[in-house]
Amino acid sequence: MVRLRLKRFGRTHLPAYRLCAMDARSPRDGKPIEELGYFHPCNPNVAEQFKLNTDRINYWLSVGAKPSETAATLIRKCGIELKGRQK
Repeated sequence: MVRLRLKRFGRTHLPAYRLCAMDARSPRDGKPIEELGYFHPCNPNVAEQFKLNTDRINYWLSVGAKPSETAATLIRKCGIELKGRQK
């Protein structure tokens, strides 16, 4: 099963994340199937905190990928409807 989830990068006390389509059995920082965007929570400019590829996210959701809770929150902020697609 494919999951849409965050992969952690960055250094201590300055995290950065990438939204990735990954096999559900792979480790958190394992090799992704596809990278779909990024999230920088420590960026003071709220408009530049995250950027997502909505076309590819819609594709993965249409073929049955399930987002993690945090990924679902970011996807909703981007404007993609998740009704009936989550757990």
